Amino acid sequence: MNNINCLIVEGNITRTPEFKTTAHGFPVCRLPIAVNHYYKKANTDEYVDEVSYFDVETFGKLAEICAKFSQKGRGVSVVGRIKQNRWKTEEGKPQSRITIVAEKVEFKPRMNGTSETEEAATAVDEAVNQKELQEKENLAEAALAAAREDNETTVF
Repeated sequence: MNNINCLIVEGNITRTPEFKTTAHGFPVCRLPIAVNHYYKKANTDEYVDEVSYFDVETFGKLAEICAKFSQKGRGVSVVGRIKQNRWKTEEGKPQSRITIVAEKVEFKPRMNGTSETEEAATAVDEAVNQKELQEKENLAEAALAAAREDNETTVF
């Protein structure tokens, strides 16, 4: 059983996204984002601006869409899951890196109000719908295969 691993973050892209394809031709796009949190210090009138930086990874059609519509400074809302990569350096020192694997990315309107936002949102929704459709098809195929297997092994 999988545990729950889901988060939503909103922030701004901090630099030009990195787009590449894997050795097998699968698209990957990494969006570095900054998320601001404002709070008031206890017993004072002073406010603090806390900034956290995250690397968001997108794959497949979503990666292509992010590469097309992302630019430094653009606001995004990301729904995804946390992934921790672990490795050891050449000296044997353990290292780790936390990334967010995006399942959905929503682009915030630009300051100049261009209509690209609607086009991007539609493209992202289509990519998500395509992913959901593929998952349903995979489940249907698995159910059909299981039903065939049950019929073949049933003894009358």
